[in-house]
Amino acid sequence: MAFFQYAAVVIFLFLITGFWSLEVQNPQIYNEQAERNRVKSLPIPAPRGRILDRDGRIIVDNHDSYSLILTRENLKTEHLRTIAGGLNLDYDDLLARLNRYTSRPKYDPIIVKEELTPGDLSFVESHRDFFPEMELIHAQRRLYPQNGFAAHVIGYTGEISEQELDEPDFAKHNPGDVVGKFGIEREYNDSLMGVDGDRQVVVDNRGKTREVLAAKEAVPGKDLELTLDLDLQAVAELAMQGKNGAVVALDPRTGEVLAMVSRPAFDPNKFAVRIKSSDWREIADNPDHPLLNRAIQAQQAPGSTFKPFVAIAGLESGAVDDEYTIHCPGGASFYGHYYHCWWKPGHGAVSLHKGIVHSCDVYFYNVGNRTGIDKIAFYANQAGLGQKTGIDLPHEYEGVVPSSEWKIRNFRQKWYAGETISVAIGQGALTVTPLQLARAYMWLVNGGLWHQPHLVKGGKYQEHSWPISPDNVQKVIYGTWGVVNEGGTGVRAQLPGLDVCGKTGSSQVASNEFTKGKTSKDLKDNAWFVGFAPRQAPEIVVVAFDEHAVHGQFAAPIVRDVLKAYFDKKARLAAEARFSMLPLRVAPAAEGANGRWGESATASVWPLRVAPAAQGASGRGGERATASVWPLRIAPAAEWANGRAGERATDKTESPVIEAAFFSSDDDDEAGIARSPHRSLARSATPLPRRPLTRSATPSPHRPLARSATLPSQPPH
Repeated sequence: MAFFQYAAVVIFLFLITGFWSLEVQNPQIYNEQAERNRVKSLPIPAPRGRILDRDGRIIVDNHDSYSLILTRENLKTEHLRTIAGGLNLDYDDLLARLNRYTSRPKYDPIIVKEELTPGDLSFVESHRDFFPEMELIHAQRRLYPQNGFAAHVIGYTGEISEQELDEPDFAKHNPGDVVGKFGIEREYNDSLMGVDGDRQVVVDNRGKTREVLAAKEAVPGKDLELTLDLDLQAVAELAMQGKNGAVVALDPRTGEVLAMVSRPAFDPNKFAVRIKSSDWREIADNPDHPLLNRAIQAQQAPGSTFKPFVAIAGLESGAVDDEYTIHCPGGASFYGHYYHCWWKPGHGAVSLHKGIVHSCDVYFYNVGNRTGIDKIAFYANQAGLGQKTGIDLPHEYEGVVPSSEWKIRNFRQKWYAGETISVAIGQGALTVTPLQLARAYMWLVNGGLWHQPHLVKGGKYQEHSWPISPDNVQKVIYGTWGVVNEGGTGVRAQLPGLDVCGKTGSSQVASNEFTKGKTSKDLKDNAWFVGFAPRQAPEIVVVAFDEHAVHGQFAAPIVRDVLKAYFDKKARLAAEARFSMLPLRVAPAAEGANGRWGESATASVWPLRVAPAAQGASGRGGERATASVWPLRIAPAAEWANGRAGERATDKTESPVIEAAFFSSDDDDEAGIARSPHRSLARSATPLPRRPLTRSATPSPHRPLARSATLPSQPPH
């Protein structure tokens, strides 16, 4: 009996001590813990800014989805295996993910799966009573164009890695954050990212939300307007289908990149959340290296596209003039070695113009030999070769412009005159990227001025000037005009009514001795073509690089298609602007009912058909108007030109190329994505709109030349 009495006293003292600690000694600590068990803070991820083209059309958008987070305050490890199985997650990967958060405060939730499928949502909803650590959050994830459209420019997003957390650029980020990994998404990550919000809720003993205490809304990221033109980009993408290589189109007046394509491409949608290991292996093991942005990373010999710069070096240095003539018998000997011309019968007597038009190797062997490697290198460097362009994309390569100094610095050897012969025709140690070559031709057509190539409008960009003789420039440009229009090597780039200039190039990837008797495609020559137009005051420079296509003439149609798309669009916009300035005659409804639209129009007033918007949408323009209010629908100029005034022009008819590029999807997501109802396709990539006629002219799509930086007082050396 005494034992039970003593035991009761001990238990009473223990309870008193606990009560004292709980209510008197440390009440605040326990109150806070109780409050944390009752109140949860759930994140509200901020949507990233959209990426738009130069006309404001959406290239990259966001879409609604759901993500699952685990709250660690009430997380039980014995639940993890069941959760992983229900969500089709690898159990070991889930454990590794949780271990990454061990150093983080317990109130930081862990996102374990994004883009939940309907099956995932069903599992979560049916098991929340058993697994209260599971919470659903609404999120907006990236929606990229299909089929790798502009993938190397746009890039992709993904969860920040442990290595990136140690980098200064990501110092403010936490584990689990979604950041830009590649391309524009990486370069402008801070601008595109918004500020996450959070929501504080009251939960019951089973973890269910009972009340929302407070909410801090997320701040979306800023939209980013690119210099890309979706119409040109789509044409370039289609022109490169089935090929490996790159296309770059620049506005030489500003340095704006109008189109940039690299093939083969990849699907950035696979990276948007967390790429599957099978998808990653498929990309990483691909021998064609689809992650390589060939536009800025393919360092290849430029071949004969370099010859105009050898000509400029010779003319500017006084080594030759345009009357300098040689005889081409099909080859020539220099320093004890015989060098062949690409045209074995020989070109006969050749001077500057004929040498460029027919790309005579022997002529440029002699020009290069007379000019010397250091003068060639000097003018190549002034044109921007052998150095990064500074484009706003990560991981650009710089190429090589060899010189006597370069060889001593890298190989501790002197330069031999015989090595200049190969460089003079764009071979040897000389390498460029397609973007560098486009900038170099920008320098040439501008008479010694280049602008920093860039992809985002409105920034501050550099420029460099080393003026060259306008007379020499015109002589060389006249030669490039002859390449296309005088039966030269680039006749496939001709466009009726347009002065297209260009230069073909075929560059070896290995020596003739090495490739002799071998048939591997990887040993075939690369094909280049550079085109610009018009001849006077060029508005666009386009470079096409087609791997192992052998001859530059096969790359010429790629450039031709892009040039045609540019000038066709320019003409259409100019026509719509002219029509918009004409006086409009609005026919009364009675005339429309009698089918007499435009009968009373005089010759001085263009008989435009103006129909109510509702009728135009139904394809019934001219029928009797029944609405009391009828906003006007004015038929676009293109419809009048085709005799289709008032007929409804579908998006597919207006811009079939863009529709094919954006909406041809082979997405094979097995379970689908649970999200809010789909928007129309035009939200994620609006095809080129028909602009309604107004009384104010539509401005030209290209801005006038505006220098964004002061010319350097001294040229770089």
